[in-house]
Order: sequence, then C-alpha cells, then structure tokens
Amino acid sequence: MMHCGGLLLQTSFQGLLKKQGGKRSAWEYPFAVAGVNITFMIMQMLDLDATKPGTFIRSVFLQILSENEWAFDLLYCVAFVVMDKQWLERNATYMEFNEVLKSTRCQLERELLMEDVLRIEDMPSYNLLC
Repeated sequence: MMHCGGLLLQTSFQGLLKKQGGKRSAWEYPFAVAGVNITFMIMQMLDLDATKPGTFIRSVFLQILSENEWAFDLLYCVAFVVMDKQWLERNATYMEFNEVLKSTRCQLERELLMEDVLRIEDMPSYNLLC
C-alpha cells in the first residue's frame, strides 16, 4: 500500500531516472550508483548502524520516523532531488560526485535540525519533489 505522497514520489523518481529536469550535464552520474551512495550517506548521517543512540540528528529523525513509517522513503527522495539539483547547479562531473554528496548531506542536516521541521514534509527541500 502506497502512502499519500506515493504518486508525488513516483513522479519525482521518474523525472530523476530519465534525467528530465534542468539543463543536463554532459557528465551525468549513474542513477543506480547514486542511489546506493545516497542510501549509505543517509545511514551515516543518521548513525543508523550504531548500537546505541549517538547523534542528535539521529534522535530527531527517530522522532519523525515514530510518527511516519514512510519518513526514510521521503528523506531518501528528498536527498536524491537535492543531490540532482546541486549536480546541475555546479555542472558537476563524475569526479565531483563525492563533493556534491557531501554538500547534499550538509544541506539535509541543516534542514532536519531547523526548529520548525517536525516532519520530512516540513523540510524546505521537500518542495523540490515534483
């Protein structure tokens, strides 16, 4: 069963997969590789592999997750569109992928720690979804 934003997420992901948004770079990132790296980046950012509570951002996310079981899916999609937007803005090359990913992580962390962000949908970057 798909959550209420499922169609929004499907539309956003189709746009990313087909590289439809913006003036595309001559050196595109491989979609599947980007997805794996984004998953790993989010796991590190949220300290999900830790056996005991670690970071404050992890606590914030666990609170969001306790109220919405789709929070990780939403955060993943937001992370992907933020990464894609930064990729295009920088006209990045494949060799700059890690730098773009680092910048994406910093932006997500800042937004998750904003006082008025109580859900993924409250993050400013959520508006980037189609």
